[in-house]
Amino acid sequence: MNELTPGELNALVSLLDDSDQEVRMHVRDRILSIGNDIIPFLENKWENSFNPDIQKEIEELVHDLQFSLLKARLTDWRDTDDRDLLTGLWIINTYQYPDLEYSKLNAEMHQIYFEVWTAFKNDLNPYEQVRSINDVLYNRLRFSANTKNFHSPANSMLSSVLDSKRGNPLTLCSIYLLVAKKLGLPIYGVNLPNLFVLTYKSADITFYINAFNKGLIFSRKDIINYLEQLKIDVKEDYFEPCAHLQMMLRMFRNLENSFEKLGETDKVLEIKELINLLNS
Repeated sequence: MNELTPGELNALVSLLDDSDQEVRMHVRDRILSIGNDIIPFLENKWENSFNPDIQKEIEELVHDLQFSLLKARLTDWRDTDDRDLLTGLWIINTYQYPDLEYSKLNAEMHQIYFEVWTAFKNDLNPYEQVRSINDVLYNRLRFSANTKNFHSPANSMLSSVLDSKRGNPLTLCSIYLLVAKKLGLPIYGVNLPNLFVLTYKSADITFYINAFNKGLIFSRKDIINYLEQLKIDVKEDYFEPCAHLQMMLRMFRNLENSFEKLGETDKVLEIKELINLLNS
C-alpha cells in the first residue's frame, strides 16, 4: 500500500477530522492515491472508530475509491471488441453492491441456462424453442414483471433480480438473452420507446418476444400498432437488433430515472458521469 506503515496509515486517517480544511483535503488526496488496496484498512478503521465525523469521511473515501474502480472497469468494457453483456451487467451491479464478484453472477446465470438446456430440444421450430424457454423461465423458475416497484434501482441490478425473480423489461430481457445466446439461438435486444423487447431473427424468420410479459410472441405489425398508439413515428431502428452498448446505456438511464424519483441527487450525477463515459 504505497509503502506506508500501519502507523503512518493510522496517523493519516486520524487527520480526517482536522480543523484545517487544507489538511483534510491533502489527507483525502493522499489516501485516494493509494487506491483500492486501502479499502479493507479503511473499513476496519470505520468499525473501530467512535468519531462520527471520521466515520463519515471514511464512508465517502471508500465510495470514491469504489466509484473510481467502477469507472476503470467500465472504460475497459467499452474499449473491448465483444462488450460482453454479463460483464457489463456485473459492472453496473457493483455501483450498488461493490463487493459482488463476477463469478457469483456467472454461476447463477449458468444454473438458469442449465435448467433451460435440460428441457430444450434442438429439433423444435423457432416458436417452440421460445415457448420452451418461456416455460422454464416463467413457469418453473417463476421470473415475472416487477410492476409493484417498477422504478426501484434494484430492478437494474442483476443480482437483485436473480434473488427476487422480479425485474424490469431490460433485466428480464438480459437474462433471456444470455440464456438464448448460450443455446446458440439468434435472439437479440430491441430498443423500443418505453419498452425493451427481444427479436428472434434468422435468415428464414423474424418475430419478437416480450420478456416482461412472460415471453409473449408478437409481430412487426404489433410494434407498428404500439408505436401508433404512442403517437411515435415508425423508425427501422425499432425493429432491428441493438448492440450491448445500447442496452448498457438504457440500463444506466433507468437507474438515473430511479434515483431521480428517490431524490438522490448525488447518485443521479454519478450515473450521468457513467453515461458520458460510455458515450465518449
